[in-house]
Amino acid sequence: MTRFVRIALAAIAAASLLHAGLAQSAPQNAIEIGGEKLVTLTRKPVSTTTPEFTSVTLMPGRGMELLSITANFPGKGNVDVLYTHPADVAKKMLDQQDTSFGDLGYRLGAAFLFPYPNRIIGKLSPDGKTLTTSWNGREITLPANNSGPPPNGIKHAMHGLILKAKAEGIRVTDTPGGQQVTGIIHCGNFDGHWFGKTDLVITVTLTAGAVDATVVAHNVGSQDEPVAIGWHPYFNLPSGDRTQVRIHIPGSIRALVNDYGNVFPTGQLVPATGQYDLQAAGGVALDKNFYDDNWSHLTWKNGAVTVKVIDPAAHYGVAIEGLSPEIKTIQMYAPPTQQFVAIEHQYNFADPFGKEWKGMDTGMVTLKPGESTKWHVRLRVFVP
Repeated sequence: MTRFVRIALAAIAAASLLHAGLAQSAPQNAIEIGGEKLVTLTRKPVSTTTPEFTSVTLMPGRGMELLSITANFPGKGNVDVLYTHPADVAKKMLDQQDTSFGDLGYRLGAAFLFPYPNRIIGKLSPDGKTLTTSWNGREITLPANNSGPPPNGIKHAMHGLILKAKAEGIRVTDTPGGQQVTGIIHCGNFDGHWFGKTDLVITVTLTAGAVDATVVAHNVGSQDEPVAIGWHPYFNLPSGDRTQVRIHIPGSIRALVNDYGNVFPTGQLVPATGQYDLQAAGGVALDKNFYDDNWSHLTWKNGAVTVKVIDPAAHYGVAIEGLSPEIKTIQMYAPPTQQFVAIEHQYNFADPFGKEWKGMDTGMVTLKPGESTKWHVRLRVFVP
């Protein structure tokens, strides 16, 4: 067990004693989702010329998912950075209408994904509820929780195993210029769906100039395990005119998929050309193009791989900075009928155990007992 794990676990005991007091002193909503109260970090803007983040609301009862983020733009007031729903609507959606696996969690806000973002394909069980794949000759059985649209939709595993996980030891603290919240998820072996045992420490920090999100995964078991970390944030397009929104993704290679229904990788990597070449510094207009694609061979500058969503009509921009070297790919989901884009910094390619990759390194990190890996993404807002 690493020193970080011992400290984190000790914090749980201390936090459990302080939790009632923190719940009273920290700004939080009274609404519960997933059986836990929402946690809201807030700060007042001070600049009259520069955009500043003002709030973040999280759902400890749903894997520490971010429900909303707001930023103040001078002359405009607060703007929603994430495309989401009001808390009461989200509660009905997630507590009353969701699947048993929690699939509606990645339909709003920004869900954290672990131990695998994206899709995993495998052999379906006779009842269609699970599938099997393998890693290093060891069989993995996963919930088959997603399917492409009929009539050709194929069931597969999607977006990890923490969509309904509850975080413990919630701690809200004041920081210079803002606030921070930390929660711990004891994943165990995910009810037998994964190897060993894993603890996650998720931290979100709000300051004027940034929202930082980190997920640290610790192998607290006795077996090696493959893991990948990502998230599924829906970024708002404030103008409501999706066609003129510009996207910058610094990736030169695109992963081909079989179709935009199942979106299964073929194992072929090709140059990102035409509508898929989004490397221009000022971004490329979304126009009416559909995207559910993955970019790799990423360009890093100043220690970050940075994607930008620029809405010229709204005089609005958000930069998404991936800060962990383990981030190997960027997934973007952008349907033409919606006023959002999902930008997903993740470790891995889709179907990372699949034979279509022919032994290629697909971005999964192997954690030996006692080892850890950290995913870190930072958001910044700006006027383009």
